[in-house]
Amino acid sequence: MILFSVVFIGAVKNDIYRQIKDSQRTINNVYKYIITHYVDDINLERFTKMSIDNMLTELDPYTVYLVDDQKSGIDMLTNGKYGGVGIQIGKRDNRITVIAPTDNSPAKEAGIQSGDVLIKIEGKDTKDMSMDDAAKLIRGKKGTDITLTIERFTEDEPIEFVLTREDIPVKDVSFSGIVDESIGYIRLSRFSKNSALEVEESLNSLLQNDISSIVLDLRDNPGGLLNSAISILDMFIQKGELLVWTSGKAKQSNKKYYSKKVPLVPSDIRIAVLINGGSASASEIIAGVIQDLDRGVIIGRKSFGKGLVQTVYNIDRNKALKVTTAKYYIPSGRLIQKSGYLPEDLLLDSTSTDTLFETIGGREVISGGGITPDHIIELEKRKPVLLAALRKGLFFSYVQKHKHLYNSLEEVKEDPVLLENLEEYIMNHEEDLDIKLDGEVNYLDTREILRNIDSNHISISGAVDLLDSYFEEVAITQFNKESQDIQDWLLMEFAKQLEGEKARMSISVKIDKDIIKAINLLDDPFVYKETFITQ
Repeated sequence: MILFSVVFIGAVKNDIYRQIKDSQRTINNVYKYIITHYVDDINLERFTKMSIDNMLTELDPYTVYLVDDQKSGIDMLTNGKYGGVGIQIGKRDNRITVIAPTDNSPAKEAGIQSGDVLIKIEGKDTKDMSMDDAAKLIRGKKGTDITLTIERFTEDEPIEFVLTREDIPVKDVSFSGIVDESIGYIRLSRFSKNSALEVEESLNSLLQNDISSIVLDLRDNPGGLLNSAISILDMFIQKGELLVWTSGKAKQSNKKYYSKKVPLVPSDIRIAVLINGGSASASEIIAGVIQDLDRGVIIGRKSFGKGLVQTVYNIDRNKALKVTTAKYYIPSGRLIQKSGYLPEDLLLDSTSTDTLFETIGGREVISGGGITPDHIIELEKRKPVLLAALRKGLFFSYVQKHKHLYNSLEEVKEDPVLLENLEEYIMNHEEDLDIKLDGEVNYLDTREILRNIDSNHISISGAVDLLDSYFEEVAITQFNKESQDIQDWLLMEFAKQLEGEKARMSISVKIDKDIIKAINLLDDPFVYKETFITQ
């Protein structure tokens, strides 16, 4: 019987290798005939990449072919640094703008400032340039020069900077500090080579303040390196616990990861993890493990649902293939990956999986499609003026143009005409904002249909005029309806630019409903413990 099994397995392997050989022969022949017989000369490099990209399209979105500068994102995660000048850029009023220069970077030392508008990069006009294209131009090999031309609000003429690229370290902890009397807060933006070290340094600093609780904010964190997530979990979870295991086709893809150290964070310190739809991959591992082991509460909205592990295979110096090689599972046995990432007809077999699992304490948790928080915070009702102003970067640009009028955040708060001036500024950009009030999009579609029926009919034209007047009246009062939210966002931007991230967070914690919920739970040990009681 054993002999039969060995023979059978050997036969299966041989069949797979034969299929691979046959498929490879087919691909090679097709490629050869096109290159040698196609009527026009073809760019072989581009044709090859296009062929590979098309082949991979049928697989999951994370299996991709990387060429040249496309590898920079991988390099940034694995090396914890990138070649550049140290500026964070974003689109503000549809212009590529410096959000902030990095401390001790070539950009900072040369005098580039927050709010500077990049009008040229290496002599190329940025007017219609995408953010990705701008970033690719700015990044490059350490020691090489780059010329940036900027517009500055306080200067009449453009300013030209010639900067020498350096290795810019990636900072993953965007903020850490005390947000309540005894509650520490850490915001982690990604999982790169340096993430664990940064989190460890933040925790050590927080633990010196006699804290009772910690908020770990993983909202909009897209993930990154699995090993970084494991190292961070080591700081919270008791030694010897199974954290994650991966399962794939190749032997090296099947691994189990255990907590190896006495945790840095004592077990009596309460933990809240914040997640949302932008929390993916390594973020979901952190949240899922803490939930499965009943180590803390999860707050926010359902996470993205990426439970696939990728391995990068370098083809040569400039090319690499990132391949999904395994799925990961967390302590309860659940798979975080959402379904439908592969066409059903591409799979040789499909297996159904359970959807209900239990935490170590017996609480039911749901599998498939991300992590469902213990405490779900619903998104607030849409605020059209606020969203439009944020989308256009008007708070940022307003503060850039007016911050010289104030010496401190307190002066901003005491300005009696602050909101009036901001309203005027926003209304001056009204044509660009494309503000759509609740129900207005549907109404505009209906209005067009009614006019097509009979635009001259007195009843139709009267009804249209009446509804037009209604939306005009609502638009006039909409700013006032949103004034408190608008003021809060404006103050956060002033706080950041005048006094730094700590000042911004002091305002954010008072209006961020996820953080407010976390603080309320953590401040009350009895309410906190109720989360872990099985029904």
